[in-house]
Amino acid sequence: MSTPNASGWRPEMNAGGADDTTTFTGNRALMLEEPLIFEIGSTETTGVDFDEAAPAFDLGGLARSAPIGLPGLSEGETVRHYTRLSRQNYAIDLGLFPLGSCTMKHNPRLNERVARMPGFADIHPLQPQETVQGALAVINELAMWLIKLTGMHGVAMTPKAGAHGELCGILCIKAALEARGEDRRVLLVPESAHGTNPATAAFAGFSVEDIPATPEGRVDLAALKARLGPDVAGVMITNPNTCGLFERDMKAISDAVHAAGGYVYCDGANFNAIVGKVRPGDLGVDAMHINLHKTFSTPHGGGGPGSGPVVLSEALAPYGPIPYAARYADGSFKLVEEESAGAEHPDTFGRMTAFHGQMGMFTRALTYMLSHGADGLKQVAEDAVLNANYILRSLDDVLEAPFGGAGPCMHEALFTDNGLAEGFSTLDIAKGIIDEGYHPMTVYFPLVVHGAMLIEPTETESKAVLDQFIGALRSVALRAKNGDPALKSAPHFAPRARLDETAAARKPILTWAEPAVAPGTPSLSEIGGS
Repeated sequence: MSTPNASGWRPEMNAGGADDTTTFTGNRALMLEEPLIFEIGSTETTGVDFDEAAPAFDLGGLARSAPIGLPGLSEGETVRHYTRLSRQNYAIDLGLFPLGSCTMKHNPRLNERVARMPGFADIHPLQPQETVQGALAVINELAMWLIKLTGMHGVAMTPKAGAHGELCGILCIKAALEARGEDRRVLLVPESAHGTNPATAAFAGFSVEDIPATPEGRVDLAALKARLGPDVAGVMITNPNTCGLFERDMKAISDAVHAAGGYVYCDGANFNAIVGKVRPGDLGVDAMHINLHKTFSTPHGGGGPGSGPVVLSEALAPYGPIPYAARYADGSFKLVEEESAGAEHPDTFGRMTAFHGQMGMFTRALTYMLSHGADGLKQVAEDAVLNANYILRSLDDVLEAPFGGAGPCMHEALFTDNGLAEGFSTLDIAKGIIDEGYHPMTVYFPLVVHGAMLIEPTETESKAVLDQFIGALRSVALRAKNGDPALKSAPHFAPRARLDETAAARKPILTWAEPAVAPGTPSLSEIGGS
């Protein structure tokens, strides 16, 4: 599939000689120009007929006192509006998502079927616990799998996403230090860590200090050891890191931090690169969040909320949050809440969320684990690493790979914009790949690499799919190296041309104002429109 059109024929955007600026609607065949919903409907009408004699609702002080100001559309108009908008989106069901550190992989439909089973999808967190024993069993079994896969001692299931899990782990570390009567206020964060790590540490009340990277993109162990002291609470380290590299000195880092009285937090967002191959607990990790919505099924951000359980070492497990699902001798399950925490979990730092976690993510993740099995989960990591290295070695002759000589990468390949023609940058390549039919890769991250392009193919893409993507990116990269001026105005074939992203970020327009219409302006029907 690296040459999808063997004949070389390609359709032209304006096939048939039509002027691309003259359509009455603004549409180009099936590339539809969809107006705002306010421009379709009127605030003076509604798409539903109401009986004028209907009794008033008893809403008390909550009754609306002014017009709602929303346009009224019929059901057909509404469906068409949102369907047309959806056609302008890129999706994992349309093609490869090369975003690095995001794991946008195919989500098996079996997982969706299980998540939508009435016993899981329709339950309520305030139901009596005896009526949701199956759901509690799922939470408990998933927790056991996570403990086994990571070699840890306990797990907190309630955190709702990766950054939330980071906060949970850091609060466990804080509680453990307080229990020891120690006031350590510094967390060390390597340059190669995820950007949420220092933000989480600061939010939890710690001071953050950077640890530099070596020329090969890994943590400088000597610099880390030199900074350790009685004021250091621990280290937050991402492994594999954001350069797509495994931290070879992880065990030595953990040993040094522990010897200095600190704890080791590992960002487990990239766990899909090592699941079934490496147990973080064996590397000395004390706490690590796992993005269920990345490693174990649901594509990042897809299907609703995420889930970030935190596995904990024996030293930190006593301080984990409540609630958690416990299994008793009679086979029943119970949530350990505040009422029983004093006897069953007395050192907990408290509650992270109102309820018990994300049931949809739990069922998807457990289904993914059970359908893959131990051998299948190991293959997930192996295929993710194989695919990333295939991309790295297939493109490192046209794009500079800053750490290409540091050994095999893990789940993602990293390139820079060094070597492009004068005036061309990573942004031009990202816009050019849109014209090839792909969502751009992660750009300008990690910050330790100039003009970074971070690509994660995931384990779910075949060699044929990778070959086509490699061919497309190679083509765009060569255009950038040769100074193709057309690339500076890409994308040319997207619903929108290149946007001023700086202005969009700094001066966003988030409200709609009805444009003023000059008196006497004829309507479409009056001038022969429709």
